[in-house]
Amino acid sequence: MSWAIRRLLRGAMHLFSWFVVPYSLLVSSRIRHKRLPPIESPLLQIPAVTLAAKIRTGQIKSEDVIRAYVERCRQVNPILNAIVQDRFEQAIAEAKQIDEEIVKGLRSEEEMARDTPILGVPVTIKESLAVKGMSNTGGRKLKNGRIAQHDSPVVEQIKKSGGVILLVSNTPELCMCWETYNKCTGITKNPYNLQRTVGGSSGGEAALISSAASLIGVTTDIAGSSRLPASFVGVFGHKPSPFVVSPYGHNPSCEDESWGNFFTPGAMCRYAEDLPLLVKAMQDPQGTKISLDKPTNLSDIKYYYMENDGPSGLTQPIQPDIQAALLSVVNHFNAKPFTIKRLIWALDVSICKMLRMKNVETIYTVQKDGQPNTTIGKELVKYMCGCSDSDLPSVMIGPMQHIVNNYIPQSRLDFLNEQTELLRKDFTDLLGTDGVFIYPVFPNTAHRHFEIYHKLVDTSYMMVFNTIGLPAASCMVGLDRDKLPIGVQIVAGPGQDHLIFEVAKELERKYGGWVLPPSEPALKSNDTK
Repeated sequence: MSWAIRRLLRGAMHLFSWFVVPYSLLVSSRIRHKRLPPIESPLLQIPAVTLAAKIRTGQIKSEDVIRAYVERCRQVNPILNAIVQDRFEQAIAEAKQIDEEIVKGLRSEEEMARDTPILGVPVTIKESLAVKGMSNTGGRKLKNGRIAQHDSPVVEQIKKSGGVILLVSNTPELCMCWETYNKCTGITKNPYNLQRTVGGSSGGEAALISSAASLIGVTTDIAGSSRLPASFVGVFGHKPSPFVVSPYGHNPSCEDESWGNFFTPGAMCRYAEDLPLLVKAMQDPQGTKISLDKPTNLSDIKYYYMENDGPSGLTQPIQPDIQAALLSVVNHFNAKPFTIKRLIWALDVSICKMLRMKNVETIYTVQKDGQPNTTIGKELVKYMCGCSDSDLPSVMIGPMQHIVNNYIPQSRLDFLNEQTELLRKDFTDLLGTDGVFIYPVFPNTAHRHFEIYHKLVDTSYMMVFNTIGLPAASCMVGLDRDKLPIGVQIVAGPGQDHLIFEVAKELERKYGGWVLPPSEPALKSNDTK
């Protein structure tokens, strides 16, 4: 992409903001300020690691935990709008059965910890991942809906690991937006400020986990879909190394052989110590092997960061509060500055690689009868007339794919392929097996609903690491001046996820980790009389 085109694209984003910002202000102004109910049960603030240990030793009943989370979901969901479909009664029944089996003593504590590490622990799942018997539309408005007939492989692993699935959570249509809204469930709101976005596409999970209505959740990540929501709500969101977790059983699906290099189910947790536990429960037995329990000393890790702003020369300036947080993290680890000049191609290589994947399911996908759902021209006209059943990202994916696949010269694509491989080598050479890279997640904290549309190029901070296949996580490091969470991205070499987990735990220790979103004061006993 030439500098002239870059300036043109920057100008287009600025021009687009003239329309987006007023619309965003209008939408947000219609959302009434409201705080969450206070947390009533102490069970809601116990990390999954501790909870699992107490359940299998009989100190806590799984049924009590599940009931506490069910009640919390019922309290906060009318405010946040994050749940697509629940299975509360089935979850309570499963918890009772788990408690009965533990009382019988059929397995030792060691066996339960080894074979079912999250036994009795509540888990929530992004609706785009198939959970048998549950909605699986991927946020798409379908005449007859879509119910999953089988569990996706990652959900199978969660069940085998003892997790109790509570519900499926909201996602944008076909996961094609970095905000969470669709024409089926509506807008999911940020627990810290309802007038702000929760991010996307794993926004339902983020809202529930941050509001203490969920503890650990299975997300997905193809371009930051786990990391951006985690950053916007102050929890931990991890994109594993490729094929550590099975990428199949997702809606939308893709038949491209490189799908799993870009896309992966991710892990989202309120507490950093739960990340390795959840990834262990999600791990594909036939997938890439990583050392989740490998002892790691922080002093043995090499820390790097980049001093200049923006990976592509197109992104907006980093907010001062985020800059200060990044600097604090850099100083805490005594990180070394290192410039990777090839990051200037981050946006170009990411967009071209992802839009060229074959047979990604979209609203334009050809059906079994050989006919497309719709055509690009027809859908554009319907959208402009306000008659489309789809949202803007789903409508625009067709034209974008058409442009990339038909109008970009092969010589340009070859150049970008070369830059992708060289960029991957830059990072793997730098990080090796003992290094991490400290980087922004996004230039700003949670913005108003729909403002993502003039900030699309800013997502290159995240999606470049999908493109080159590195594990990465968003870690909570404090609040900005508006009391909105700040996330910092930690990246490691392929298969070195355990380094990220160790750094995440240290960041939680240093900066305090998750902070309860604003809530109403608890009622005193005489207030109810």
